[in-house]
Amino acid sequence: MEMKEERKDSNNEQVKMIKESNDEKKEEKKDEQPPLMALNHVSRLCRDVQKSIDFYTKVLGMVLTERPQAFDFEGAWLFNYGVGIHLVQAKDEDRLPDPHQSLDPMDNHISFQCEDIEAMEKRLKEHKVEYIKRTVDENGTKIDQLFFDDPDGFMIEICNCENLKLAPAGSIGKIKLPKDRHIPPVDVENGRNDSKTESSA
Repeated sequence: MEMKEERKDSNNEQVKMIKESNDEKKEEKKDEQPPLMALNHVSRLCRDVQKSIDFYTKVLGMVLTERPQAFDFEGAWLFNYGVGIHLVQAKDEDRLPDPHQSLDPMDNHISFQCEDIEAMEKRLKEHKVEYIKRTVDENGTKIDQLFFDDPDGFMIEICNCENLKLAPAGSIGKIKLPKDRHIPPVDVENGRNDSKTESSA
């Protein structure tokens, strides 16, 4: 009887240890970051795909790329600076913002880091793009911002925000910086555009 009780106690202890081990693994998984790499693309509805293509390529220097032929709706893919912009022809224009609305930096927007704000400001003037300029002074560190809308009223910001050091509120270990591998392979020879690629590495 004593041997059976000892075996029973031993088995219970093993089960308890296994359960505790599994609980610890579950707790570790909760702290793990999702397997994300970087922002891939931003999708934008548009009233006129070609008009939007002209804007993003001529004003922002995006490059028109091949788009899967399996799609059964009109649109276009653009890429540059490590991020894509996917244009989709709107079926219901009521879903689009008012293109004549006043510029408000507090509206939803996407932002591009810029190494020469003055050159970008000159470019906007050349293409007759209405914009507003702001300068933020954070303890002597100045951040310049340009705000303007695309043809469909979606706001875009150009800034030198990297002048300000990133100061996480929590542990730096939780920040995952993108690697070069997040940039998709570029097939220049087989593409319709004779584009050149530049590495910032």
